[in-house]
Amino acid sequence: MQNKIKELRGKLNITQEELAKKANVRRETIVFLEQNKYNPSLQLAHDVAKSLGTTIDELFSFDK
Repeated sequence: MQNKIKELRGKLNITQEELAKKANVRRETIVFLEQNKYNPSLQLAHDVAKSLGTTIDELFSFDK
């Protein structure tokens, strides 16, 4: 699964720490998500997408 977290975070000019606080997770979680080392739960995907002002569909793409 690929994501656009880093790209959207950059457009909003917010740090990993700031996004983590908005999504109520640790900064390390954001790091792992950005590096595609962690597949989020549906709740986490929703929280991150909402924090970035986008949808899950826009933020994540599922590769086969």
